[in-house]
Amino acid sequence: MIADSVKNAWNVSDLRKKIGYTLLMFLIFRIGAHIPTPFIDRQILNQMFGTGAMMNFMDTISGGSFKNLSVLALSITPYITASIILQLLTIVLPSLERLSKEGDYGRKKITQYTRYSTVVLGFIQAFGLTFGIRSALMIPSPALKWPTYLLIALVMTAGTTFLMWVGEAITEKGIGNGISLIIFAGIVSRVPSAITSLWGMLRVGEINLFSIIGLILIVIFITAGVIYVQEGQRRVSVQYAKRVVGRRVYGGQSSHIPLKVNQAGVIPVIFAISLLAFPQQIATWVPTSGFSQFVTKWFSMNGQLTSIPYLLVYGVLIIFFTYFYTSITFNPVDVADNLKKYGGFIPGLRPGRPTAEYLSKILSRITLAGGLFLALIAVLPTLVIGLTGLKNIYFGGTSLLIVVGVALETMKQIESQLMSRHYQGFMK
Repeated sequence: MIADSVKNAWNVSDLRKKIGYTLLMFLIFRIGAHIPTPFIDRQILNQMFGTGAMMNFMDTISGGSFKNLSVLALSITPYITASIILQLLTIVLPSLERLSKEGDYGRKKITQYTRYSTVVLGFIQAFGLTFGIRSALMIPSPALKWPTYLLIALVMTAGTTFLMWVGEAITEKGIGNGISLIIFAGIVSRVPSAITSLWGMLRVGEINLFSIIGLILIVIFITAGVIYVQEGQRRVSVQYAKRVVGRRVYGGQSSHIPLKVNQAGVIPVIFAISLLAFPQQIATWVPTSGFSQFVTKWFSMNGQLTSIPYLLVYGVLIIFFTYFYTSITFNPVDVADNLKKYGGFIPGLRPGRPTAEYLSKILSRITLAGGLFLALIAVLPTLVIGLTGLKNIYFGGTSLLIVVGVALETMKQIESQLMSRHYQGFMK
């Protein structure tokens, strides 16, 4: 079915151009991931970063840029963090809330603020990362120490800004959500090296065949579970009242409101990962401090029982952002008002406030189920993979959640565009 959709999309001229443009942006992203940042001693850098699970995951979503410290080392995480901050401020600050309700103009202004915030956050993170790895820098002379720090930070900030542009260009001229697709491309690009590493570990006896079989079963379970939950929905019946206009009768038909179990998609997982990366990054700035030791032992994915506090916080953040993002994308009050405006009602309920409260109650319950599922899939395989000895292969629950979720959303966009182009209606 997927192959047929892709084949049909390739036969449509407009969609072929969009898919080609998206693939071209992927190629540019992968080229940028191999452009090195200047003044870096790679051998010392590899010793500093090590092989921790968090480092492996940051390297995975950046497509191998993080550990190599290429110009795209920060990936798109500053943009995601800026988006989180702006969305939270939209709820807190009345001025931003009013701006968000001003239609296309308001969305453009908030997008502009997000871009500016991305540059600022990107520079702060880049400078902090540069200062944290200062022992791995090849500085020409002591007098150029701080100018070198500044230059490296500016290079990585420029890389993040360029990647932000690539993501927005894919959203505008390509297929799917550009930011999500960049993370998707980064994760998928690490699959060949992960398979090679697994094969090497099996040959030397570092892992056994049962561990690989267990990993394959986890992959199948997560993929099936994500598809099942992503496609799951609660359909709320809606009846439209009959209206007589002249000699014609309008309305009277039945319909439904589809409430998805996971309205937020994989966004909560991406948001949670972005926030939890901050303590890890701060720890790299002060590697010999007590804070760094605490984060390494109790607040990192180390594949041991000490990683449980981290995983608990990770799961709670996923549930929180599931509710948060769902509340932004689906407003029961607006839906109830629109139903009332067009003569629709839910059988047994009065239009207006009772309808909004009913929708809100249903949405709260199914969102809890979706959030718990996301948290379980993201947390449990991570702990299992770490405890089974696959610590150097990070392609667990979180990565698969993102890959499968983004793939589903992108395929839905392709199919919807195919339907809009092939639908002939009653014109003939």
